[in-house]
Amino acid sequence: MEVPPTVRQRLLGARLRRLREAAGMTLDQAGQVIECTGSKISRIETGHRGIKPFELRHLLRAYGVTDEARIDAFVRAFREAKRRDWWDTGEYDELLSEAQYRDYLTLEADAAWIRNFESLLVPGLLQTEDYARAVIAAYRTEDSSDQIDALVKVRMARQEAVLRQPKHPVKLWAVLDEAVLRRPWGGRDVMRAQLRHLAEIGSTRGNNITIQVLPFKAGDHPAVDGSFVLLSYPEQIAPDIVWLEIGNGSLYLENTADVERYNLMFSHLTARALSPPASVEFIARAAEEL
Repeated sequence: MEVPPTVRQRLLGARLRRLREAAGMTLDQAGQVIECTGSKISRIETGHRGIKPFELRHLLRAYGVTDEARIDAFVRAFREAKRRDWWDTGEYDELLSEAQYRDYLTLEADAAWIRNFESLLVPGLLQTEDYARAVIAAYRTEDSSDQIDALVKVRMARQEAVLRQPKHPVKLWAVLDEAVLRRPWGGRDVMRAQLRHLAEIGSTRGNNITIQVLPFKAGDHPAVDGSFVLLSYPEQIAPDIVWLEIGNGSLYLENTADVERYNLMFSHLTARALSPPASVEFIARAAEEL
């Protein structure tokens, strides 16, 4: 039985396909570059087959990629495409049974820059343990307390893995609608602690994490459809991706026009939101008002 490709393999394969198409080459023409069939190139592009480093280098040069640093980055990415992630050790299998969520965790873990607009909830990467428990319990109404505790453990592990990488910590830029601060998930004490946590992060994490608040007084804004996440990757290995959570599922947008629309939307949101220092003060006041 064939093992399905990882999301990394699919993303990198799709990136190769885009480069080939931009170069105006057919599958068979690409195959001639590394002396293989067009069918093999197709399987590489769908993530179902690997590629040797020297073959990848030949293909990239044939596609017009001349920057050696960028070629080296592609080779490193393909070598790591099969690696096991922090959630993929078996410990969380029952909790993370949804393939789409596993895909998102992979996309998030590989990102260099995460831009997130939230209309209702504190982003999962910035939640306290008690706040996360209150949120998870609210929508996982059929789960036992042990199952909820286990899901909270996953969320805390996710924060540790993504935000506290010693070598290359991801940059997170979060814009929060004021409504996020006003709904007391878990009660006033839990919410007050969450807001103080946000204020502390916003004032102490330097260039790693940026938090802005979009106050009610800002009036209308372009994100009428709600929350979204923009994921950007290093060294142009993969294009930006927009992630939308919809009901019990999720939607990934990779089309250039869609991504540009959400990039522009995020730019408008940051322009209308309070500055990061003013946002920290706003959050601290909201905590005291509870």
